[in-house]
Formats: sequence, structure tokens, C-alpha cells
Amino acid sequence: MKIDKYIGQSGFTSRRKAYDLVGEKRVQVNGKLATYSTKINEGDVVLIDGQKLEPKVFVPVYIMYNKPKGIISTSEKIKDNIIDAVGHAHTIYPVGRLDKDSEGLILLTNHGELIDKITNPVYEHEKEYVVTLNLPVRKQFLNEISAGITIQGEKTKPCVVSMEPGTKRIFRIILKQGLNRQIRRMCNAYDYQVIKLQRVRVMHLLLGKLKPGEWRDLTEEELKILFSQLK
Repeated sequence: MKIDKYIGQSGFTSRRKAYDLVGEKRVQVNGKLATYSTKINEGDVVLIDGQKLEPKVFVPVYIMYNKPKGIISTSEKIKDNIIDAVGHAHTIYPVGRLDKDSEGLILLTNHGELIDKITNPVYEHEKEYVVTLNLPVRKQFLNEISAGITIQGEKTKPCVVSMEPGTKRIFRIILKQGLNRQIRRMCNAYDYQVIKLQRVRVMHLLLGKLKPGEWRDLTEEELKILFSQLK
């Protein structure tokens, strides 16, 4: 097993951060500095910053959380971080991000490989949002953002948009990419202000009736479909 995966599964940190630790020359295996290609075998001694890594029995955790506005999607020990807000017994990490002012569905897990397979834009997994604006939604705006517009020098990919039935200021948008604050910036480009931004779906996983601040484990059926899509 490669060193970054081994550290990720140990519960010490995520696989992505473990990769950074190796690059920063903070990891030793059997007394030698680890490289990205270092593989771990039974009986090997792994040190991180001079401290022996004691792997825990890996118990996979997959949950969905309805992130309220104000919670920060980070595992860093700062005020209002998502890990403290969830308060799970296991060490888990958010799958991607929702900015502080946004709310809705976000996944958390201790399965580092799954995090990359969901968040890496190369896989183009769908994420659906419901957006409330300060002014009525113009048809031209929907047509143009669906085709793709340039924000901060980068062209957004085509996406699916639709008005929320019976409303004038609410629309849905399905993205297959995740540029930083993408939806807010697309709206700002047309002089709209986002009043509410809620993610309601990631791939086949629906927020449903989960209340803000609540979380639940993914069901066996949800996991079965998830793993089949990530192969």
C-alpha cells in the first residue's frame, strides 16, 4: 500500500494531506525519508514529525450533512468548522466544500480515495443547487449561464438551469464543475445578489427532508449506487 493511502486510512489525516506531508519531508519509513512511491509492508515503522504512527482499525464512515449557513467546510481547528459542528465519533473529512454563506448537502467520510473520486472535476459528477436572487430571474441570464460564461478569466462549462415553478426569483442549476464561488460569481456578473444558495443533490444523493444541522449515515442502497458510479 502506498504511503499516502496508508496514512489516510490510519485516521491521522486525509490522503491528500498525507501526500503533502510526504512532499514536506515530514514522513519516515524504517528510518528513511518517505517518497511518493514508498510502499508500506507489514511491520514497517512509520514516523510523522518523529512520532510513530499507530494505525487504527479502519471503520468506514459515509454520512450526509445539511450544512447550515455560517458553518465552514474545513477540518482545520477554527471557529465554526464543519467537523466540530457534526461531532462524529470518528475522524472524518468533508467531501469538497460549500462556502460559509451557502447551505445544504455535503458529504463527509474517512475514505480518502472516495473523496478524490467525487471532488476531482475530471469525473464531472453532478451537483444540484437551488438559488434565490434579490431580483426576478431574466430568461437571457439563464440562457447565457447555461451555455457558459467567463468569470475571472475562466469559461464555465455548459450547465442545466430551470426556473423553480411558481416563483420569479428562484432557479435550479446543475453543475459538473466546482470553480470557487462559481454560482455567486455567475450571478454577480449579471448584477444579481444571491440571497440563498442551497445544495440539494450530489450525484444521486438527495438532501430530502434532512433538517439544517442534522446528519445521517448513507443507506446501503445509496452506497451501492455510489460505489458503482465511482468505479
